[in-house]
Amino acid sequence: MSSLEVVVRGRRGAFELDVKLELPAAGVTAIFGRSGSGKTTLLRAVAGLERMQGRVKVAGSIWQAGDHFLPADRRSVGYVFQEAALLPHLTVRGNLEYAQRRARTQRIRQADVVEWLALHELMERRPSALSGGERQRVAMGRALLRGPELLLMDEPLAALDLQARAAILAHLDRLRDELSIPVLYVTHATDEVARLADRVAWLDGGRVRGVAAPEVLFGSPELGASLGDGAAAFVPARVLRHDDVYHLSELEAAWGLLLVPRLTAAVGASVRVRVRARDVSVALGREHKTSILNVFAARVAEVTPVSPGEVLVRLVCPSDPAQAVLARLTQKSVHEIGLRAGLEVYAQVKGVSVR
Repeated sequence: MSSLEVVVRGRRGAFELDVKLELPAAGVTAIFGRSGSGKTTLLRAVAGLERMQGRVKVAGSIWQAGDHFLPADRRSVGYVFQEAALLPHLTVRGNLEYAQRRARTQRIRQADVVEWLALHELMERRPSALSGGERQRVAMGRALLRGPELLLMDEPLAALDLQARAAILAHLDRLRDELSIPVLYVTHATDEVARLADRVAWLDGGRVRGVAAPEVLFGSPELGASLGDGAAAFVPARVLRHDDVYHLSELEAAWGLLLVPRLTAAVGASVRVRVRARDVSVALGREHKTSILNVFAARVAEVTPVSPGEVLVRLVCPSDPAQAVLARLTQKSVHEIGLRAGLEVYAQVKGVSVR
């Protein structure tokens, strides 16, 4: 498989970006981190909109190396910004056709883009007559019709309300499955990572702190500590069956069977379960009379203080230690039940969400 190489070094005022990434030239890589970590600057450097030192190579094409610097208009990228920035005097059809005329290579048909993004009923409208979510769908279609070798998306859902975000995520799901174009997707939202990402590059202070699958990276206490109350890990699972009596779905995971609120996903579908560290408690024995539906065996891997009086406990799956969840507990609780690395325990998960 061809690779995507990004080596970028530069300073903007007091901020310094120093990033080195080598990624598969396929799938969705989430560029994840807090505001100010360098995510957007990195994307702009890859696109050629920010000139920095380094090397950018995409699918065998060298866009930047040493004194060689391919300007932005000659880089085969599609770029989706936070704001759609459509041409206001053109209809949706006109915006799509404008992008297609500027494409160096016709890789994707307009008819396919219109179908994937459900644009049929919008084609004769102007941007002023579109909702925020509709404008972003058109912006995505325009980026795709440029025939890019690389798709860059800079927090495309950040300006949308919850309903519009949910609708766009469904379309992004389909794009991920239909396209062979690699995607760099900037976000600070864990639900978007869970839904879309094949892998995550975690940026912090302009540096890459880690690159891994979401279920591996988000199970680390280092990332968990940086997220505070937002710390959450992911569990890959498969839909086993639906229970229409109790309106639940049963999932099969390496940890065991998980029960979640009834999903629309088909039996056999792969999903990711998001487990917030605040929703995990730890017991030395299995409680049999409890309202908590999801209780599974685990092993304590690390106990890491993260704030005065609180710790993150990394719990690994006995059958697959690469999978982990985090529990945010008080130091008093850890002391009273004697939690330490290597101890066999039970994780009690009070709530989960599935993306």
